Amino acid sequence: MTARRTGAVLVVDGDVGARGQAEAALERAGYHVEGFGNGAEAFAAATTATPALALVELELSDGTGYELCRQFRDAYGDSVAVFLMSADRTQSMDRVAALMIGADDFIVKPFELNELVARVRRFVERASEVANGPSVAADVTPREHEVLTLLARGNNQAQIATALGISPKTVATHIQHLLGKLGAHSRAQLVAIAYKRRLVD
Repeated sequence: MTARRTGAVLVVDGDVGARGQAEAALERAGYHVEGFGNGAEAFAAATTATPALALVELELSDGTGYELCRQFRDAYGDSVAVFLMSADRTQSMDRVAALMIGADDFIVKPFELNELVARVRRFVERASEVANGPSVAADVTPREHEVLTLLARGNNQAQIATALGISPKTVATHIQHLLGKLGAHSRAQLVAIAYKRRLVD
């Protein structure tokens, strides 16, 4: 039997079928999972026992996933990972908005269950590290911080290379390292995380 992992995963989705699939996959992976049809029930449960991660549908019967994400951020900071998901609102602007208001990831439905479990595992482990105190910023080198700062200011890869006097390939390597260190899946998410954690001004 798979060992239970610490911290519950909340699945918040009014779609019973989609919620059930996610719950089953995460249970098989060893997580304690709690499912809710609306945001109020999910947040009330979180006040009783702080979860490790919340997987939240954007369209809820009592509000939006954006609003629930903001509630989690205000109450728990970065100690609870929040994923937003949607089958309808999947444009770039929707994903960027999710990241800017504090979501750790954005998942397009229908999703591959194995990929969902892999993403959850990564962030549950990171949430545990944050709760125990280590700083992600400590692993960012001075050069990586320069690259991150220029990227956050809207510079592209070639512009960053010129500004720092290095090759575009080297810039790409630094960005790949930053993606891994900060747990980002795209450059847009990387910038959002950098601002959220105040790694850049």
